[in-house]
Amino acid sequence: MTTETYRDAWGIPHLRADDARALARAQGRVTALDRAWQLEVERHRAQGTSASFLGPSALAWDVLARRARIEDTARRGFAALERQDPETADWVRAYTEGVVEGLGEGARRAPEFASTGLAPGRWEPWHPLGVWLATHILFAGFPAKLWREKVVRHLGEDAVALFATDGPGTLGSNGWLAGGERTTTGQALIAGDPHRFIEDPGVYQQIRLACPEFDVVGLAVPGVPGIAHFAHTGPVAWAITNAMADYQDLYSERLRRTADGGVEALDPDGRWRAVARHLEQVEVARSEPVEVEVIETPRGPVVSGGPQDARPGRETAADQDPPIALALRHPARVTGELGFGALLPLLRARSVAEVDRALDRWAEPVNVVLAADVHGGVLHRVAGSVPRRAETNRIRPVPAWEPGHEWRGWQPMPRGTVDDGLAVMANQRGLAAPLGVEFAPAHRADRIRALLTGKAAWSAEDMPAVHMDTRLASAAPLLDRLAALDGLTPEAGALRERLLRWDRHMDAADADAAVYAAVRDALVRRLAAHPALAALAAPTGHPEVFAPWLALVPRIGYALEHLLRAERLYGADRTAMLREAVEEVAANPPRGTWGGTHRLAPWRALAETSYEEPGLSGDHDCVLCTSAVPGLTDLSARGPAARYVWDLARRENSLWVVPFGASGVPGSPHHRDQLPLWLKGDLVPVVTDWDRLTKESTDGR
Repeated sequence: MTTETYRDAWGIPHLRADDARALARAQGRVTALDRAWQLEVERHRAQGTSASFLGPSALAWDVLARRARIEDTARRGFAALERQDPETADWVRAYTEGVVEGLGEGARRAPEFASTGLAPGRWEPWHPLGVWLATHILFAGFPAKLWREKVVRHLGEDAVALFATDGPGTLGSNGWLAGGERTTTGQALIAGDPHRFIEDPGVYQQIRLACPEFDVVGLAVPGVPGIAHFAHTGPVAWAITNAMADYQDLYSERLRRTADGGVEALDPDGRWRAVARHLEQVEVARSEPVEVEVIETPRGPVVSGGPQDARPGRETAADQDPPIALALRHPARVTGELGFGALLPLLRARSVAEVDRALDRWAEPVNVVLAADVHGGVLHRVAGSVPRRAETNRIRPVPAWEPGHEWRGWQPMPRGTVDDGLAVMANQRGLAAPLGVEFAPAHRADRIRALLTGKAAWSAEDMPAVHMDTRLASAAPLLDRLAALDGLTPEAGALRERLLRWDRHMDAADADAAVYAAVRDALVRRLAAHPALAALAAPTGHPEVFAPWLALVPRIGYALEHLLRAERLYGADRTAMLREAVEEVAANPPRGTWGGTHRLAPWRALAETSYEEPGLSGDHDCVLCTSAVPGLTDLSARGPAARYVWDLARRENSLWVVPFGASGVPGSPHHRDQLPLWLKGDLVPVVTDWDRLTKESTDGR
């Protein structure tokens, strides 16, 4: 059996094999050659062993991975695949065989292995499921329920809506479909950009997978076979965004320690029952190992607190209330299904009907999907698993010892239409509204639709104008209040007039955008210091891995427009605060442009690996969503993790780009060669003519 590896001018791998299994093995091998360090970091994160070579900075994640039982859930998921879908199980196994085959050479190419002393390990068939689960377990943002509980406790139920926005720990995306009646070719275009934390190497891998059954280009997740989220098979293409669905629950648990060291939980029937409990040891480079108690109740694994966390002054005798812990319940742990059964059918899909049927097997994360085919078919639906349960479960942690909070089957997935030849998905409240609690503001979706309707016919080459739009609609509430502001010093008055003339575009070269951001920061800090809101900054005692959802300043920064538009705000004098903010900035205005401080800050597993990263256009609520954290930092750790345009008229006219490059090896010609294009909004052509590619190897199997 023969597999062939080709590369285009950007080092993007194009793989060809005799069958799907051989192709999966080739995908695993080429990923190991290009992304060995990334693969091993992700494998260790799935196992909860990353601190063993990354040190104390990785400990908080490893503890969560152990307590949430990511490895055990992934093992269960693969065992279920072997029973129910042996073809997919064997296909996943082939991918890991390829990873093992290429990992040694890949590790020799990657300098991080030598600098950490890490030796490449053995990939098992369950590891791709573990990588998928570790990547997405926080994706739906269940720690937001801890934030809402805190808001209710300090400010009351009505205050929850003030902070209901696409917050710092939730990742979104843009995606849109222009039907044939709105394109220059008469065939559909699908375009967009997934917003994730920007990582180096990137979270998406441009790749082509071809065998007699299918020929697919798309964006793969390193460590996972196939192409799940964004792909073009020739006859059909699809893309997704986060549906913002709520499918994970937190249960407050009453746990008590037994005389023999075991643990019991109080069930809804009023009885104490023994629960699973064991100890694990997390190795930490340059530090002592840490012992972790892993507890699982009938609701799920305990991810915060436990019987050992007695509150000061409270005994845990049998006749008194034991302390509260939090158990996480989510579909993958309950069913053992991670949605891998959809991956091969997606690769084989030739129409939107086949994509639709494949997505019936999807599990998590819950996505809004757009698809189109060459026959004029379009698809707009939600895919995934969302449990039926009480409304309270969706808002905040619920008491495990009280009846009424159990899961009762699964909700149907909503379906939408493509009206007027357009469909837009940008995490806004819409198609997925019955499934979620908090959604992104409508700014990005509204702006994309306005841009698309402003032009009669679109081509693939036109789409970067939408990708790169920088208008900040969420600036309106601050600027409206600024317009009504009086009693300013001459310097502050001049600054006020300057901002009222500003075009509200967050362009890197724009000095006015920098002034707006400075005023916004100053106002956010003042709001966070107000006594009524400052109480929300009190420590919670929850693990530090949940901190992004519980930090007050980012919460206020992302919810600023709600807080400014509220009729009253707990006695906060917002006019006085804004006046002070404007005076502060007027006294010491920014000396440069927005891009001078709004710079790319990608996550790297090794913090000492650094580059001088560029300034960025865009902001959190722009279509070009490069998120600063108002009041805290102008740096952007989150933004478009890829951009794509899928052309159904001619796949060769499709375009794509990633923030850095196809290779994860520092110093490689293709490690960062796409960065200049990504910054400008340019895209790389999707090459599908094998004669225009460079043959790298032919490998006998």
